[in-house]
Amino acid sequence: MLDVAATPMTGDRIKVLIVDDSASVRTVLSDILSSDAAIEVMQPASDPYVAAERIRKQIPDVIILDIEMPRMDGLTFLKKLRAQLPVPVIICSSIAETGSETLMKALEAGATDYITKPRVDTAQSLQESRMHICDAAKAAAHVQLNGQRKVAPPPIKVESKLTADAVIAPLTPTRLASLGARTPKTEPVICIGASTGGTEALREVLVGLPADAPGIVIVQHMPEKFTEAFARRLDAMCGMTISEARNGDTIAPGKVLIAPGNLHMMLRRNANRYSVDIVEGPLVSRHRPSVDVLFRSAAHCAAGNAVGFLLTGMGDDGAQGLLEMRQAGAMTYAQDEASSVVFGMPGAAVEKDAATRVVPLGRVAAEIAGFRRTIDERQTDK
Repeated sequence: MLDVAATPMTGDRIKVLIVDDSASVRTVLSDILSSDAAIEVMQPASDPYVAAERIRKQIPDVIILDIEMPRMDGLTFLKKLRAQLPVPVIICSSIAETGSETLMKALEAGATDYITKPRVDTAQSLQESRMHICDAAKAAAHVQLNGQRKVAPPPIKVESKLTADAVIAPLTPTRLASLGARTPKTEPVICIGASTGGTEALREVLVGLPADAPGIVIVQHMPEKFTEAFARRLDAMCGMTISEARNGDTIAPGKVLIAPGNLHMMLRRNANRYSVDIVEGPLVSRHRPSVDVLFRSAAHCAAGNAVGFLLTGMGDDGAQGLLEMRQAGAMTYAQDEASSVVFGMPGAAVEKDAATRVVPLGRVAAEIAGFRRTIDERQTDK
């Protein structure tokens, strides 16, 4: 077993250790991370044994870990590390691009997040890779492991970003005023947004739901091509039918649709039924798919027939959209801080007064299961 006992690091910047057998990947990742003033890159490691030597000298705030490496694979190292040190680990591997079962096992073993290898084929790809990788490292530094952090990381500086206006028109005051009277009674639609820590949070919620629970649409920040494997994994565990969303898919009781990575998902109403539109577009709140885009579309076309849940995650994606859902008459919830891996997104919603209620993760499934009855009661009282 690797002995990684070490001295904790100190300082204002987030210390990141890269563990990857590819020299070129180590170089690109180092350059990307070093470009952010909030991050300091430690001397990279070519495999877990070298990484253990680095950690014995000083404990990093975050580890970025490849899966396929010589001498010891990343999954084995992750399990050994997790048994000894509460250091957040981000998986960075080409495996993520094929939705490998190994990556799912890494998340279940305690990996905090997942990113794909950086793309440098175009200037836009490089810029988006830089944004995702640096954001993931900063988010991981704020993660609570075993109810505590090794360090108090510096606050994240909010950088410029596009709002949901870039994909879907905002709700005007006139539109908001008319929603309650013009939205016909339909099946309830559950809209959920999550990011860092969301894969395990969603698993806990969905496993706890009956097979005939209301239809659910989910935006979880994750890489392209990974959402299909994630959906398959959840489908095998849950009573509801879970799949990666396709353009035009209908929302129905007992069905869960997960937005595909690198595409936005929006709600559409067709008479008394709902479906989803899967669309391209720019990053919104620094993400694609964006929770804000889904939530705003729900405010537009579902209004009081919808419910929004904003779960664990760094940043503020979804907070404005949740507020718009509440203004449109929807019931809205934010996960509480105690049960959140990162209280960024739900915390931003609480600050905006966007949430009707703040609940622990363990209550979310019960709230969803009872939502159909709540909608019926509200519409009966009108």
